[in-house]
Amino acid sequence: MLPGKPYLFPAKEAFSPVKVVLSPAFNDCAGKKRRVNCGIAEDSTYTDTTDITYSSDAKYINTGVNRNLPESSIPDRLQRLCSNLRSFPNGSRNCYNLSVISKGTKYLLRAYFLYGDYDNLNKPPQFDIYIGVNLWMNVKDVTQPFVRELMLMAKMNYLSICLVNTGQGTPFISAIELRPLHDAMYLPVNETYSLMRWDQYDLGRIADGGDVRYPDDPFDMRWKFIENETWSFINTSNKVTNPTAAFQPPSVVMMTAIKPVNDSDDLYYTWQVDRDPSFQLHVYMHFAEIELLDSNATREFTIYCGNYSCNGGKPFRPKYLVTTTIQIPQPLTGQIEYTCSFKRTPNSNHPPILNAIEVFAIRHYNATPTRDQDVEAILDIKSAYQVKGKWMGDPCVPKNYSWDGLTCDYPLKDAPTILSMNLSSTGLNGEIAASFANLKYIRSLDLSRNNLTGPIPNFLGDLPSLSLLNLSGNQLNGLVPSNLLEKSKKGSLKLSIDNNPNLIGSVNDVKKGRKIIAPVLASVISTLVLLTIVGFVHRKFTQRRQRASIVKTKSGSMLYEHRRFTYAQVVSMTNNFERSIGKGGFGTVYHGQMTNNTQVAVKMLYLRSIKAPCQGSNEFENEVQLLMRVHHRNLVSFIGYCQEDGNMALIYEYMAQGNLGSHLSVTDKYSNALSWDRRLRIALDVAQGLEYLHDDCKPAIIHRDVKTANILLNERLEAKIGDFGLSRVFNDEFTHVSTAVKGTFGYLDPEYCNSNNLTEKSDVYSFGVVLLQLITGKSAIVRITNSEQISLIDWAIPMVVGGDIRDVIDPKFEGNYDIKSFQKVAEIARACTSPKSIDRPHMRDVVVELKEYIGNEKALESESVPENGGCMNSGPVQTTSEILSSLSAR
Repeated sequence: MLPGKPYLFPAKEAFSPVKVVLSPAFNDCAGKKRRVNCGIAEDSTYTDTTDITYSSDAKYINTGVNRNLPESSIPDRLQRLCSNLRSFPNGSRNCYNLSVISKGTKYLLRAYFLYGDYDNLNKPPQFDIYIGVNLWMNVKDVTQPFVRELMLMAKMNYLSICLVNTGQGTPFISAIELRPLHDAMYLPVNETYSLMRWDQYDLGRIADGGDVRYPDDPFDMRWKFIENETWSFINTSNKVTNPTAAFQPPSVVMMTAIKPVNDSDDLYYTWQVDRDPSFQLHVYMHFAEIELLDSNATREFTIYCGNYSCNGGKPFRPKYLVTTTIQIPQPLTGQIEYTCSFKRTPNSNHPPILNAIEVFAIRHYNATPTRDQDVEAILDIKSAYQVKGKWMGDPCVPKNYSWDGLTCDYPLKDAPTILSMNLSSTGLNGEIAASFANLKYIRSLDLSRNNLTGPIPNFLGDLPSLSLLNLSGNQLNGLVPSNLLEKSKKGSLKLSIDNNPNLIGSVNDVKKGRKIIAPVLASVISTLVLLTIVGFVHRKFTQRRQRASIVKTKSGSMLYEHRRFTYAQVVSMTNNFERSIGKGGFGTVYHGQMTNNTQVAVKMLYLRSIKAPCQGSNEFENEVQLLMRVHHRNLVSFIGYCQEDGNMALIYEYMAQGNLGSHLSVTDKYSNALSWDRRLRIALDVAQGLEYLHDDCKPAIIHRDVKTANILLNERLEAKIGDFGLSRVFNDEFTHVSTAVKGTFGYLDPEYCNSNNLTEKSDVYSFGVVLLQLITGKSAIVRITNSEQISLIDWAIPMVVGGDIRDVIDPKFEGNYDIKSFQKVAEIARACTSPKSIDRPHMRDVVVELKEYIGNEKALESESVPENGGCMNSGPVQTTSEILSSLSAR
């Protein structure tokens, strides 16, 4: 058995029943340990043979489902470790929050996985594990017990271990261990640099002994057995001491060693790094003389690893029963196989030996976590209001998984900071938490429509950057702080405090009774004016409804009315939500059937769900507003909506063939249906839909989330764009819309990410990614190795430009294609994905190119724009409240 597969442990090897370990202090390492078991019932505990107590992991995470593995799938020696796990079927990111650690302390982190077909799908998942904001590894091939170890330094007083769903199965975890290490151990480890264990072997130990671990090793390192036919074993019964704390292999490990079978030969240790030569490796070798040599006997040898000489190039003589650790001077990299050689010098009459070896792969912390003070503040706020489920991991990083309701700033050199917080209608109770005072960079804070009580704290007026504060619709009382009123008067702060019955709106109200008359009179006048406006608006909306309530679809003669459905009708048409057909931007999509047998797709939002109500409601209202304006054969048709008792639904035409992404998937049952000719037609359909949004709608609309999952196919495999929850209206008077970055990783315009300036060219960039997917059949993110992934653009474009395009073409075509056709579409994709938006074409130019090319090659007759030509109500944009009021009036 040779090294090279360090984290896939065969079932025959010994495992101890280890679960999540949380040792609160270093000096506890030598005493009784407390460990937390992933996936066992809350409040459950048990003690193993090493006197370590295990308890439930429920206090460190509030999401996930406890599952038991079939007993037949668990090796006998792994019953306690692998009999249960915690899986995460809901949410894209689920995180353990280990808050019993100390910033600046080094830790050993160990994670275990065993699939065991617990879900009866016989399909092991693949998913990512993040440590804080940095990717640690991709988990796959977990049909056998699988363990990874990491030496790291805590950057904060808590550690997040996040399981991220990459769309390839439900993430799960069997166990986690976290142990503090001595500060002098593994000196390369710091705040930007961690070590992932590759090999750790106790050399010279017999196989039947099992792994060496706690209590023999006080840090609970797991020293494994390994053998090689070129080695022979030696051992001693005498204890080996260790004079340094930098590296502390236990005495039992150092009491055994290997030497060459033939004493005249050199000693070699060889290992492989699978197929990725880019790894940088650190190697630590541990030596101790365990044979009492005669006075005229000498053991001396030189040490080489890779291309480096160790020990300063000097010959080395191990000390009797004393550990000496030697590490390589520079990291090893650039090879698949490495060898450390130990060569006897002419002065030596004994062969070289090696007692133990450790090999680590370097992991750099490239991402910068959110500002410490902001994280501490937001965690205190989360705790104060008992926010569960949706706030996990770092608040701002990675961008794609930032917390619901937060907007962050991502400066190039400094840590990300929280700029705005929208907690409207999230059921907050109690007083305004004091931790808001620590959000020094916050500009906008919306706490409206909650159940907040008590006075408004003075510190809100002291926040230096706060320009918007919405406290309306609560139960606040007392005086409004004078510093807030002063800022509001000067115009530096937009302050909303209405609908707080017990709140005194001005400090002068308690000094002069006559001041009370003015607000009352103003209220009466305002009410009369409001009633007049409401009457006028109602008449206008009624007239508009009579003119435009019925819209004719281009796809057929059926007339669809943008009508309001009751929740009971939604339940009926979905047969009590019997069949889920996908996930929308803020809810689940169900198949439905109306009373006239028309099939529909029903996208549900529940404001009481674990998702942020404010975010979902905003996306709902945004999508309704836009869907009322748009009508094109390449946009999914809008039929109606439901808004009743906190239940919201959008009802669309049913797209029988699902989304484009599922068809491009290798394992999808429809994959063979998408010929290159069909893919070209789909590309044109999507381009025409985007051209309509950009050019024919006044003001223009930017979709902002163009991706294969939002491109839907009808029964004839014609493509239509759906999901307008993130779309934005684009005013022709401006060159861009400044907005928080939202969208999907892999499709995001890099210029938009860096500047927050959204333009129609951002959609063009995303469309270019879709074109590349049509060519390659791959996802927007391409995985290169277990731990490395790059964007489809970075993977495909270099081969399109300087290589052979055949290397990127979807293998499902099996070579049956015209290479010139792919080259033409690849040229369009390359132009669309130019890093600078000014270099990208407009969608109208893309449509012309595709029509001309498809027309020439396939004699495809171009189809005309729908009868109405442009967006409905393409004049002044209606407000969301106007749209919903108009719909409600029906």
